[in-house]
Amino acid sequence: MDKWETIQKGPFEPAWDSLREYVCPEWFRDAKFGIWSHWGPQSVPMYGDWYARNMYRQGTDQYLHHWRVYGHPSKYGWKDVVKTWKAENFDPDGLMELYADAGAKYFFAQAVHHDNFDNWDSAHNRWNAVKVGPKKDIVGLWQAAAQKLGLRFGVSEHLGASFAWWSHNKGHDETGPYAGVPYDGNDPAYEDFYHPNHDEPRVARQGENWYTQNPWWHKRWFDRIKDLIDTYNPDLLYSDGAVPFGKYGLGIVAHLYNTNAAHHNGQNLAVYNQKDRNPAIYRVGVLDIERNVQNDIFPYPWQTDTCVGGWFYDVRRIYKSSQQVIEMLVDIVAKNGNLLLNFTQRPDGTLDDECLSIVSDMAAWNKVNEEGIYGTRPWFLAMEGSTNASQSRFREDALDWTPDDFRFTSKGKAVYAFQMAWPEDGQALIKSFTTGSGGYRLKVAEVENVELLGYDGKLAFAHTDAGLEIKGLPETSPVQCAHCFKITVK
Repeated sequence: MDKWETIQKGPFEPAWDSLREYVCPEWFRDAKFGIWSHWGPQSVPMYGDWYARNMYRQGTDQYLHHWRVYGHPSKYGWKDVVKTWKAENFDPDGLMELYADAGAKYFFAQAVHHDNFDNWDSAHNRWNAVKVGPKKDIVGLWQAAAQKLGLRFGVSEHLGASFAWWSHNKGHDETGPYAGVPYDGNDPAYEDFYHPNHDEPRVARQGENWYTQNPWWHKRWFDRIKDLIDTYNPDLLYSDGAVPFGKYGLGIVAHLYNTNAAHHNGQNLAVYNQKDRNPAIYRVGVLDIERNVQNDIFPYPWQTDTCVGGWFYDVRRIYKSSQQVIEMLVDIVAKNGNLLLNFTQRPDGTLDDECLSIVSDMAAWNKVNEEGIYGTRPWFLAMEGSTNASQSRFREDALDWTPDDFRFTSKGKAVYAFQMAWPEDGQALIKSFTTGSGGYRLKVAEVENVELLGYDGKLAFAHTDAGLEIKGLPETSPVQCAHCFKITVK
């Protein structure tokens, strides 16, 4: 029996046609906002994402940092850095309380990144956080903290790309005093960590050779991720890329769903995220878009994953403002999406002051506007106004909103209109509510009431041919940004 045939039996088979019968659970559609701990030994140097790869690429800033701070990678390699990760001030309960207060309804723990280091007591990898470094079950501690507060719990796996991504550790310097001296990834004593990938092409660009064709690695990936699912029975699983490795990847998705269904009277309530935008593929779970958004309402639930700064802690990084993060959340939810946001932890497990400030600002905003976010669905329009996010990959600009820009959600008899900039003249006009012949569905709707969330005063409003005119706003907004009108309609 092949490995992929050992999966949990249930409503799904490891085949495209079967998995396309997937239906996103309502809890995920209601949740809207999750927080991610994209954290591991690559946080130790505090010098950014992909450190374990780029420290073996001569001339990169991370290579130079590593040589100057730790020593040359022929002498002091990644195997040595991971041992120094201690997570000595890691307080999952305290952090989870902050995240829940900020509005997170689900939480992701990074289980394994491309550096092949597992954050749980892996049955198939001795290089893990229980045996090396922190000597803690990082994933398990996160799960306990999330479940204590009622948050759904997910795990992210970035392991699929590791075999190809990490082939650079088999190289050597081309010039300088260490020219020709092999990096420590060539040491056969550590092949189980650095991979037997001598023949794998060492490409420079991310999109090239993301998933190896090596069948040995496909089977090993399957074993590792199946162990992860069996150990934690997560509500969510995220793959950093498309569904990996043919029948092995399909087997993992089916195993996730069937394992979850076995705990819920035969009904799957789990979510699988992957990044292939082909509709024949993304329908096996929930499409994830890294550091970007949809341009309008998407017919299926989807998710943006992004971070306040870099993916791993980086002392050089400029962070998003809390205002930009909140505006992204509103824009994404209006378009039928969820936001998964990473707060970069320092190697000891703590958040820096800037991250704590963003968390605090989100909590304050959420306390006022949460009813316009959670449990909502898209209105028949996502937006009004000319400002919209760029569709360029990995581009996330802070937008120059105007009072003419709105984002809409709906729930029951209420339409929630988020005005993306405060009107200094104390009034707002929502043209989508015209009573004229503009073709909008609400031209026949009667507006019963208009409220400004967070403001106790009465607003004057008129439903006219020009739209919904709202007057009598207070001098200042009740929230930092993206204030919300609750419009009750028949």
